[in-house]
Amino acid sequence: MDILDPQLVLGAYSVGVFPMADHRDADSVYWVEPRQRAILPLEGFRLSRTLRRTLIADRFRVTADRDFAGVLRLCAESVEGRPDTWINGSIEQVFVRLHAMGHAHSIECWDGDRLVGGLYGLALGRAFFGESMVSRATDASKVALAWLVARLTAGGFTLLDCQFQTPHLASLGAMEMPRADYMGLLSDALAGVVDGSPSAAGVLASGDFGRLDRGVADNVSVSGPVVGKDIVQLLVQTS
Repeated sequence: MDILDPQLVLGAYSVGVFPMADHRDADSVYWVEPRQRAILPLEGFRLSRTLRRTLIADRFRVTADRDFAGVLRLCAESVEGRPDTWINGSIEQVFVRLHAMGHAHSIECWDGDRLVGGLYGLALGRAFFGESMVSRATDASKVALAWLVARLTAGGFTLLDCQFQTPHLASLGAMEMPRADYMGLLSDALAGVVDGSPSAAGVLASGDFGRLDRGVADNVSVSGPVVGKDIVQLLVQTS
């Protein structure tokens, strides 16, 4: 099985390339550089009335980085209608290491103590590269994405990369663009970051994934633990 080096992976993402595998049990990975890249503009997230009600009702307990490995495993699982995934052992192992390094993050949706959905991805500079999201309960992945967009907005991120466009992502505001246009956005989001590690100037240029947890969000008053109505307020003010 290929052993991926975290610094190699960070370098690849910084130039618009990411790893995938043919199937869950594949021994190797290949590197992908789409001609058309999907992004979700943070100010363009589509908050439907149904999703707004779901968020305000706090149907799920939502956490961040509480169970990164659990979300990753859930994303990699085979389910009816999706017998295989592109997340093999090499990708799983390197992302667990990247999480320990502070680069990879997860959003979890819980029903009681049961993990029922979420997403994970990679943060570098002011870019967040969404890797995979999963739902084992209605709207769990949509709720996770809404929380992610609000968190990235509060943390000063400028780019949410979705890799490939899907009807599900398009319904939430994702759009496609040519690689050259994407690379311009990526370059701006990584300004001040060299070789995957923030430079002295790059510390201020990097997004802060945990800023919302500290109750800090521009133009939004957050007192105590963040709840769904706070997320809705952030999304409405930035859309």
